[in-house]
Amino acid sequence: MEEINNRIRHLKPVQIIILGFALVIISGTLLLMLPVAKRGAGSAGFADALFTAVSSTCVTGLVVQDTATYWSAFGQAVILLMIQIGGLGVITVAISIAIVSGRKIGLLQRNIMQASISAPQISGIVKFTRFILLATFGCELAGAVVMLPVFAGMYGIRKGCWYAVFHSVSAFCNAGFDLMGGSGRFSSLTSLSVHPVINVTIMALIILGGIGFFTWMDVVVHGIHFSRYRMQSKVSITVSVILILIPALFFYFCEFGNLETGRRIWYSLFQAVTPRTAGFNTADLTKLGENGIFLMIILMLIGGSPASTAGGMKTTTVAVLFASAFSVFQRKKDAGLFGRRISTDSITNAGAILLLYAGLFAVCGMCISAIEKLPLLTCLFETASAIGTVGLTLGITPSLSLVSRTILVILMYVGRVGGLTLIFAAVSEKGLHKGRLPEESITVG
Repeated sequence: MEEINNRIRHLKPVQIIILGFALVIISGTLLLMLPVAKRGAGSAGFADALFTAVSSTCVTGLVVQDTATYWSAFGQAVILLMIQIGGLGVITVAISIAIVSGRKIGLLQRNIMQASISAPQISGIVKFTRFILLATFGCELAGAVVMLPVFAGMYGIRKGCWYAVFHSVSAFCNAGFDLMGGSGRFSSLTSLSVHPVINVTIMALIILGGIGFFTWMDVVVHGIHFSRYRMQSKVSITVSVILILIPALFFYFCEFGNLETGRRIWYSLFQAVTPRTAGFNTADLTKLGENGIFLMIILMLIGGSPASTAGGMKTTTVAVLFASAFSVFQRKKDAGLFGRRISTDSITNAGAILLLYAGLFAVCGMCISAIEKLPLLTCLFETASAIGTVGLTLGITPSLSLVSRTILVILMYVGRVGGLTLIFAAVSEKGLHKGRLPEESITVG
C-alpha cells in the first residue's frame, strides 16, 4: 500500500484525473456486465457495457441500448451513479468522501482538486468543494420534487419517484440519459415535448448545471450586482444567454414554422438549450434541415462553461477567441473583455483547444462516414455530440460498427477529461525549463 501511495504522489494531478475517470469506467463496465444489470435472460456484452459506462461517466448520453427497456433497475442505478460521479468529477467525489469521513485534506489532494475544476487558486478549495456538493444536490432535489407530480401521475408514486430523481440528476449533470423508452425506444422526451413543467424544469437544470460553479459563487456572494462578478462569470453568463436566444429564434423562424405557436415556442427553446451538452430532445432531430443540424453541431462543440457539469470547448474559450480576433481587427495590442485584459496564455490555450476539438471532430466524422458509408453531415453530428459530451443523435449510433463505436468512445473520453488535460499528462515538463528560441516574424492571413 505504501508503494502505491508513493507512486500516486509522483503522478501529476492531470494524470490522476485521467486514471480516476478510467477506473470509474472500468468498474461501471464490470457492473453492467452482471446478469442482474440487464432485463431478461443473459447479460450485456462487453462492447455494450463499455460504451454505456463511458457515455455515463463522461455524461454524454449516447447509447447503443435503450436505457429504459434494456437495463434493469440495478443497471439503471449503476448508470445514474456513474452520471453523478462524472458530472461532479471523480476527484470532487473522492475529496467529498474524505471531507464527510473527517479525513484531513492534504496539499496533494488540494492540488489535484484545483486541476480538476480549473480553480484559479488553491486557497479555499475545500470550502468550494462543499459549495459544489450543496449546490448540486440542492438543485437535483428541487428538480426531482417539481417533476414528481408529473411522473407519479404517469407511473405511480414508486416509479414516479425514480423517474423524477433519474431525470433530475441526468439533466443537472448534462448527461441526457432518460427512461422514456416505454413511449418508444430512444424516444427521449418527445412524448412530453409540450409539457410545461417538464420542459421548464429540465431546461433550468441544464442551464444551472452548465453555467459553472464559479458563476454560482459570484451570484451567491454578489447577488444581482453583475458589475461585481469576476470576468469569467460575466463571460459565462453573457455567452450562455446569446447561445440560447439566437438559436431559439433561428429554430422558431426557420425549422418549426409549420407548427402551432405553443409547440413551436417549446420546441425552439428546448432545442436551443439541449445542445449545450445536455442530450435530451423533444423534437425529431432527423427532420431538421441541414442548417439546423449544422447550428446544433456548432452549439455542441461550444458546450457549457468551465467548472460545470457540461463539456465542450466551453463558452469562455469562444469568447476569448472572438475577443482576440476583434483586437486584431482593431489593431490593438491586447485583447480584453468587460474592461479586463486577457492573458496571452488564455489566448494560446483557447486556440489550441479550438484546433484540437475541430480537428478530432472533423477527422473522426470523416472516418465514420467512410467506414459506415453514411452522409458526412450525419456522422459529423455524432462526433460533435461525442466530443462535446452531448448525447444528441440522428439515430445512427445503435447501428454503428464496433470500429465506429470505438471512435465515439475515445471522443467521449477526450471530451470529458479534456483534450489539454490528456496532452499535459503525456508531455514531459522538462521543456518548461528550456531557454526561449530566437524570435522571427512569419506572415499569416
